Amino acid sequence: MPISRRTMLEAAALSLAGTAPVRAASPACRDGAAPATGWRPGIEGQRRADLGDGRYLNPIVSGDRADPNVLKDGADYYATFSSFDHYPGIIIWHSRDLVNWQPIGPALRTPIGSVWALDIAKHDGRYFIYIPVFVPPTPEAPSRSPFRVYVIHADSMHGPWSEPHDMAIEGYIDPGHAVGEDGRRYLFLGDGHRVRLSDDGLSKAGPIEKVYDGWPIPPDWVVEGFALEGPKVLRRGGYFYLFSGEGGTAGPPTSHMVIVARARSILGPWENCPHNPIVHTASRTEPWWSRGHATPLEAPDGSWWLIYHGYENGLRTLGRQVLLEPFTWTADGWPKATGGILPGPLPKPRGAVAGAHGFALSTDFAHDTLGTALTFFKPQPGYLERARFGAGGLRLKGQGSGPADASPLAMIVGEPVYRVTVDLEVHDGGEGGLLLFYDDKLFCGVGVTEGKLHSFQGGTRQMWPARPTIAGRRVHLRVVNDREIVTFSYSEDGTHWAQVVSFEVSGYNHNMGGGFLSLRPAIYAAGPGEVQYRSLAFAAGA
Repeated sequence: MPISRRTMLEAAALSLAGTAPVRAASPACRDGAAPATGWRPGIEGQRRADLGDGRYLNPIVSGDRADPNVLKDGADYYATFSSFDHYPGIIIWHSRDLVNWQPIGPALRTPIGSVWALDIAKHDGRYFIYIPVFVPPTPEAPSRSPFRVYVIHADSMHGPWSEPHDMAIEGYIDPGHAVGEDGRRYLFLGDGHRVRLSDDGLSKAGPIEKVYDGWPIPPDWVVEGFALEGPKVLRRGGYFYLFSGEGGTAGPPTSHMVIVARARSILGPWENCPHNPIVHTASRTEPWWSRGHATPLEAPDGSWWLIYHGYENGLRTLGRQVLLEPFTWTADGWPKATGGILPGPLPKPRGAVAGAHGFALSTDFAHDTLGTALTFFKPQPGYLERARFGAGGLRLKGQGSGPADASPLAMIVGEPVYRVTVDLEVHDGGEGGLLLFYDDKLFCGVGVTEGKLHSFQGGTRQMWPARPTIAGRRVHLRVVNDREIVTFSYSEDGTHWAQVVSFEVSGYNHNMGGGFLSLRPAIYAAGPGEVQYRSLAFAAGA
């Protein structure tokens, strides 16, 4: 039987990982929820939503892809997600069928702060990304609002993208672009606000106004807060439909939801849907928690779908993952979601040929993967010059005194069970290592200096237990994450392995650490020297 190119790619990636193919893991469903089954393994065993039989199983994109925003552009769909403190940021993904997605690359390389829920728009043949950014006040500017809205633009979704332009919109998050019946452009903003834009879409052209109060959440519902956010405007059948999130995106499993309002004019007034909320996690026993922040989309076959995010039951460390749910229009013109609690496989949208999905995380570092597989956490200006890719691997220049201030290189992982192995060598007093990294205050892992191993837990360097010595500067490190029980091991020859330390990491999530992030495998370089990484091997499954 002929071997497909995809099979050869997967075999090559698994060969690099030093492992046989593994079974893709089913998602954890705790507290009595029935587990979903039937995952179709993709590249390196990673989860693939498309089951190959006309059905799909959520998530459609696994791992930390919070606040999904999707643009339908003819036969193409483009998505991007909150990249927060990771750069290069705003990774753009492409699909033809809403189920299979592949990354194109980053749209933002210049650090401007923590990138939150953004919006993609196309107007008069040009593409725009509206970017809310969180920058904490400083002693030099104590009164400045921590939130600002920027915009970048391009002639193609493949770029090149402009440098970010400050729109002088302060104090608001979650922009949503819309065009009114009069052809004027607007941004809807968090907490029910709206501002008119200039014709070129690059600046505000009027005052910011409160135009919508949201849907009144019943007082006995257990939510994180009111949090009216994520406005997305759809024009259909004589109405403007405003899809929003409420309830908070983390906190209790029952926090988040999708609500809808409509108006005959972009100027309002807005009438709430009688079926609100159209999406809501009502119980902690459901397979997906905190479902919300939806974009409505028409599929190639004319059916309608919501793309939104949610936490996998009991696996907050993976972050908010991308979910796809069908909806219909009622006789009186309101959307009605039909996927229930998303308990298992659903029929796929039709009308388009399925494309490839995902990408390999394993690498020999011969080619630059910044902005797709790897991103720097809170990088300093000039950060791209720290990394040199080539035939000998990645040479990463040291920064800071340890993982907390080294701006580690991290990757998003969407599997409950996986392992990552790296081959590294420290040079000239450098320190490197392998981490599971949430942020600069919350991480664990193993570090290496010449002749010595170190361990980290809870964001601090540990003094116990006793660490083994190593013969030289080169070592192999491995982490196995088995549903939030993680074990770090080392090998001096790449064949014989010894355990260093194990941790339980279920608390390494937003509800403990804040910041809306996820727990990511990461590598780093600290100290005066540099670290050479010759390979990184990833494998998913039990």
